[in-house]
Amino acid sequence: MVDLSATLAGLHLPTCVYNASGPRTGSSAAMAKIASSEAGGVLAKSATIASQTGNDQPRTWHEESGYASMNSEGLPNNGIDYYIDPKTIADTMGGSTKPYMVSISGHTLKDNLQMFQKITDAVKNKGAKIAAVELNLACPNVVGKPIIGYDFVQIEEVMNEVSLLPCFSPKPLFPLGLKLPPYFDRPHFEAVAAILNKYRHIVSYTASINTVGNALAIDHVAEMPAIRAKGGFAGLSGPAVKYTALANVRQMRGLLDKSIDIVGVGGINSGKDAFEMLLCGATVVQVGTCHWTEGPGCFDRICSELKDIMKEKGYTKIGDFRGKLKEWSKEGAAKSRELRIAKKKGKSDPVDVRMSDGNQQMLIALLIALVAILLADKFGIVSL
Repeated sequence: MVDLSATLAGLHLPTCVYNASGPRTGSSAAMAKIASSEAGGVLAKSATIASQTGNDQPRTWHEESGYASMNSEGLPNNGIDYYIDPKTIADTMGGSTKPYMVSISGHTLKDNLQMFQKITDAVKNKGAKIAAVELNLACPNVVGKPIIGYDFVQIEEVMNEVSLLPCFSPKPLFPLGLKLPPYFDRPHFEAVAAILNKYRHIVSYTASINTVGNALAIDHVAEMPAIRAKGGFAGLSGPAVKYTALANVRQMRGLLDKSIDIVGVGGINSGKDAFEMLLCGATVVQVGTCHWTEGPGCFDRICSELKDIMKEKGYTKIGDFRGKLKEWSKEGAAKSRELRIAKKKGKSDPVDVRMSDGNQQMLIALLIALVAILLADKFGIVSL
């Protein structure tokens, strides 16, 4: 029997696959569909202090083959009070015991600190069942606002202020996760990891990666950007970013303190994608764009595909292979090459319809007899 359960920041998830904050997470009705699927938990839409409608439409784009998507939504959401309201949580989760998590992305540090205070009050005084909070340091789609995750001085300032909050002192009231942007240079990985390790007493996990910022899709017919907001510049997501996400998870797993879990997110579209992310060291995985385009049924499919891969490889639990990516070897490359050739041959070989000489002669005789009967009927020699 294959077990997909996992523990993230001390929280039990019945499966290691759940949703990324963003698509189809704005309302309790939408999130309830996630809760009733095979997803291991529910993460709410990244919230701001007040509700907001986001950037002008059109603000999303999907490449026809499904390989890439872009969005410049500008954080449309119902405001933090909605996502921490016990009624919203109850309407979302129903009778499910899966963890419900909140994501925050304030316009300023002051906003984020205020939202932490609101969450603390909801948990302590209102009975809100909030399992964890994910602080988004990576949103590229708010006009006029920089990506905090690329400003290491600012990350340090944010973490210092957050660490002083009553909800994290003397010990955390709830697990804290940090959504990070994609990094591309080794010194950047080292710099951010050093900061997060310094605050490992409050940081329970990181989520890598958010969208790749400043992508641009062109409508060549109209000779203009495909997206209206921000001059067309948007965050790139979907299968196109998977390889960057895998590298970020692999790099961060090697640099972060072992007490800090990693959520792998970016380009996960199948059980194979999830398997690769876990192999690179992710504790669990989030699905964003695929959930956006396919709906919550994607969690059932991805979990089923992941189980099939594990069965084929003889794994019974995630821990059997998590973080155990092997070094490149000639033997491994040869094994993969043989499998690719076998699959290609199986698809391309025509069906062998050759017959023995005896069978060929019998078929010819039957055809001659059939032709003779039809001719006899035509000329009135026999009547059929």
